[in-house]
Amino acid sequence: MGRRLAAAVGLVFLGALPAAALDATARTPVPSGNYRSAREALRMGVRDYNAGDKEGAARALEYAAEQGHALALWKLGRMYAEGDGVPHDDLKAFEFFSRIADDTTDEGPDAQNSGVVASAFTALGTYFLDGIKGTYVRPNPERAYDMFNYAASYFGDPNAQYNLGRLYLDGTGVDTDARQAARWFNLAAEKGHAPAQALLGQLLVNGQGVPAQRARGLMWLSMAREAAQGRKDDWIVALYEKAWATASEEDRAAAMAQASQTTAQVTGSARRRR
Repeated sequence: MGRRLAAAVGLVFLGALPAAALDATARTPVPSGNYRSAREALRMGVRDYNAGDKEGAARALEYAAEQGHALALWKLGRMYAEGDGVPHDDLKAFEFFSRIADDTTDEGPDAQNSGVVASAFTALGTYFLDGIKGTYVRPNPERAYDMFNYAASYFGDPNAQYNLGRLYLDGTGVDTDARQAARWFNLAAEKGHAPAQALLGQLLVNGQGVPAQRARGLMWLSMAREAAQGRKDDWIVALYEKAWATASEEDRAAAMAQASQTTAQVTGSARRRR
């Protein structure tokens, strides 16, 4: 499985992008800092970042990234994606994440890097889904599916599982399939992913793609509501309030009874992932 997926990933990038575009350092000159190794540069980059010196952190991380250090590549990708201490540049972020994907071997990453690699594939899926305006990265839902599916299946990444569920729910890049959407949402929900919990709950309450289980759906919606944070999660609150307002007292009581046990299971799963 790993060999087939790695080969598919290679074709995605080699067939879509000019060779130079995959090398983020072609656009970002690497400083010649006094670092004895990529590991030392990474350590100094993390130290500078935590101290608030993000310019110094970027210089050190770029040195480590040039040596192929996955964590440095990932951290730089996140910094450019968020404009965190460096100018916001989605194309640079895409290129750093691409290098992580290109370096993935048939055997897969070691345990230390697995989360980084999964996150990079998930980020690439998001970029392929929407494209990057004004660049060679065009919207390509089919490739987005490949990226999400790899991270979701091979690494069990909850963000990728959620995104894969959304593709099936919306019929983006794949045929609409609410049953498959519920399957992927359930896997992410069990890892504590609040948006997945909310959409799984809605599917269960409405019996969409799965047999209706109103009490269990309310349970997932209530757990998502508890985890909601800020305005970005207003839609979760709205789903919860609509379902709760129309639920029977019996379903509400059953949902609350199930919630305590499921919350303990989800918390345990999240701790194991850390």
